Amino acid sequence: MRLAAFALLFSAQAAMAEVTVFAASTLKTALDEIATEYSAGTGTAVTLSYAGTPALARQIEQGAPADVFISASVDWMDVLAAKGLIQPDSRRDLLGNRLVLIGPTGAATLILEDLPARLGEDRLAMALVDAVPAGQYGKAALESLGLWEAVAPSVVQSENVRAALHLVALGEAPLGIVYASDAVAEPRVTVLAIFPETSHPRITFPAALTLTASPEAAAFLDHLDSPEAAEVFAANGFLVP
Repeated sequence: MRLAAFALLFSAQAAMAEVTVFAASTLKTALDEIATEYSAGTGTAVTLSYAGTPALARQIEQGAPADVFISASVDWMDVLAAKGLIQPDSRRDLLGNRLVLIGPTGAATLILEDLPARLGEDRLAMALVDAVPAGQYGKAALESLGLWEAVAPSVVQSENVRAALHLVALGEAPLGIVYASDAVAEPRVTVLAIFPETSHPRITFPAALTLTASPEAAAFLDHLDSPEAAEVFAANGFLVP
């Protein structure tokens, strides 16, 4: 009887295990799938919070209860590391990505140098170009290709890359710059061009446990590095090391 009661208590405690993940918004489609399968297999509840990387990093700085942080920028992970807010031994470069120009489904592909002419007086959707990694990469790429000054007056900025994606998907902007993973996630858009990897800093998504991570968080972070998770990430447009 006592053994049965202990087993029930242990089972209840296992069911209550929870991991909170703060992740860059472009990870939503892939990470939702991975977390659902992980929870079903382990009984650990995974709570996912998505936003632009700077907003998430600032929330962690202010004491938000995150266990795992997945950034779209090495720089923002460095900021938290410098402040002692992540466990340095847990840090890893989890994923890569590509930067793409998108338009509505059915739109014709184009040569990037023709972007200003194709854009005309229309709008170009991008994440915040001075704060959010996708916007920073996009601005750097346009500057590298000598296109920034021509298109800058037409840029409409969004708080994160998924918001920029939605502007194009909803027809509120005819063109946008997002990650390849965003384009895969949205059937209402198509990739018109891929930016050369040499036109912008390398896109890297580092992941780490926060300083206050729960014991269960390490297992989930390790799962994100597993072949099973890698398959889901690759199917959703990410580059897996």
